Amino acid sequence: MNIGVDYYPEQWDRALWEKDAELMAKTGVKTVRIAEFAWSKIEPKDGEFDFIWLDEVVRIFARFGLDVVMCIPTNCPPLWLYESHPEIIQTGLDGNRIQTGIRGHRCINSPVFMTYAKRITERLVRRFNTNSSIVAWQIDNELEAYPCTCDTCKELFRNWLIDKHDTIENINTAFGTSVWSGEYSDISQIMPPTAYPKAWQNPALCLEYHRFCSDSTVNFVKEIAMIIKREIPRAKITTNTWFCENTPDFYKLFDELDFVSYDNYPPVRIPDDPDEFYSHAFHLDFMRGIKGRNFWVMEQLSGPTGSWSPMAAAPRPGQIMGYALQAMAHGADTVVHFRWRTAVTGAEMFWHGLIDHSNVPGRRFFEFAELCKNAAKLSVIDTTEIVSDAAILYSPDNDWALNMQPQTEGYYYLEQMKYFHAAFMKYGANVDIVSPDADLSGYKVVIAPSMYVYKKSSAENIYRYAINGGTLVLTNRSGVKDSNNNCIMDVLPTVYKELIGAEVTEYDPIGSSEQTIVDFAGNKFVCRQWCDILRLTTARAYAEYNDSFYRCCPAVTMNRYCSGVVYYVGTVCKMDFYESFVGNIMRQTGMPRLKGLPKGVEVTTRTNGLDDFIFFFNNSEENAVITLPKSMFSIIDSVGKDKIELKPFGVDIVRK
Repeated sequence: MNIGVDYYPEQWDRALWEKDAELMAKTGVKTVRIAEFAWSKIEPKDGEFDFIWLDEVVRIFARFGLDVVMCIPTNCPPLWLYESHPEIIQTGLDGNRIQTGIRGHRCINSPVFMTYAKRITERLVRRFNTNSSIVAWQIDNELEAYPCTCDTCKELFRNWLIDKHDTIENINTAFGTSVWSGEYSDISQIMPPTAYPKAWQNPALCLEYHRFCSDSTVNFVKEIAMIIKREIPRAKITTNTWFCENTPDFYKLFDELDFVSYDNYPPVRIPDDPDEFYSHAFHLDFMRGIKGRNFWVMEQLSGPTGSWSPMAAAPRPGQIMGYALQAMAHGADTVVHFRWRTAVTGAEMFWHGLIDHSNVPGRRFFEFAELCKNAAKLSVIDTTEIVSDAAILYSPDNDWALNMQPQTEGYYYLEQMKYFHAAFMKYGANVDIVSPDADLSGYKVVIAPSMYVYKKSSAENIYRYAINGGTLVLTNRSGVKDSNNNCIMDVLPTVYKELIGAEVTEYDPIGSSEQTIVDFAGNKFVCRQWCDILRLTTARAYAEYNDSFYRCCPAVTMNRYCSGVVYYVGTVCKMDFYESFVGNIMRQTGMPRLKGLPKGVEVTTRTNGLDDFIFFFNNSEENAVITLPKSMFSIIDSVGKDKIELKPFGVDIVRK
């Protein structure tokens, strides 16, 4: 298990480089990420390259035994490039060029930009292609599905549509342009969506444009990765990602990269309301599920965040260590903290690192040093991975489409996923977040929330899983749209109604209003946001509504389909329902359950096939005590234990 830091030598006096490297080594740092914003230092003028300073930095790190992640600095082209080629600047949805001087302000589809991006990549890789200190390469930084509307992107978008749909007539059909006299008579009339609210724009056009933007980002990554692999076939390549407004298709983005990297900034204030939209454990499992293997955290919370927003609270005692070990518990093999030093200049000067502006190591730094010491004890889990009995399906199309057309007040696609995820974690179960096209055969339970946009391969995969004996959970707003983001003219949930053994006769988008449902055992739960009113065909009711004109109508159903069991949750409930519901399913499928875990305690297991290593993380501000079923050996304390006592945000790891 490796702990690293992000470092920006170009922002600091040379006199600090060696001092910082020495302190990093003494502290226990193993890996340093550099250069993702350093294009102007590497190429100060067009075609004039200066690698002397970067050579020195890498040599210093090597001398102290520190591995390097070298970044391709294409996120921030130098100002001379913008001056000579202003056409490379992104054009926003409002039709205006965005302001330069910020990061990520280049159009990745610009042929001119790509020429320069490939050149800086080639020169950088050739400079360090034999350097053994460089253990990985990062492409760009926090790439998004950039919604650029420059002339180049417009033309490429039109070509992308023609490649997919063949003719303008087919595009008109797919987009349903007969509405509001929107028919295209010439391909040149097709324009990207504007800054005008999406609610008033063609939904098919909006979804296709987001797909195009995502594919553009994926193609950019592929082009840069090919250059790196051509020069260094053994190179390990990644790009760091995050959850943002313009998320690309993560599955495509990392398809040809060696590992996933994630920027992890969990909130330091734990909400009192268990139903508040919150779960960074979900994000970690999501990242592991992209490639179905362990991943890296390339940026980890180190201090108060805040630059373009007011500063957030400082990490509480225990959180620097606790959140890093939590990431490892969910499959991170390397955790790199952002950043070693807090910047004293630039826009991110109040996005705090481990060493503050005072230049005096403080509480957070010493907690980080303790983390490094504990991470050194974890070599026994270096070859372990997460094995899960439960999976939750995530679809980029469903995410994008539901964001474009919010279904009702407070309704969020990811929220339902997080509720199910948290419920499984309540019982100490590992959970994978995977694509609807992934191999599902190894899972005892699969949750398929809001399968909103139809994709033939995904629907067939879900049916196949149930037919072969799986336990499947579908939820409201499934089968609503076809692949073009147009509504399907059929009884909901359309392609899934045979599977669930029920039909939606009507629905009630109740938003923030609350009602109740009653399950088969007489337990009452609060529901809100959405109510599917169901008519049973082959299914039976698991829970019924207790209010409104559809009182006593099924709200949750259970159907036996071939060898499988299929549940349908027609509403959105509060957390207690999901805990009860998931607990019942786990019992029925024979999944092991831990009972009586204190509030906030997360339990995750990593295994090498012979030994299991159980992580206990107290994600709360209260002390927690866990009684173990038998005495287990603590990797952290090197003693046998019958019970585990955890301070707020404390972690212990035991060998089962």
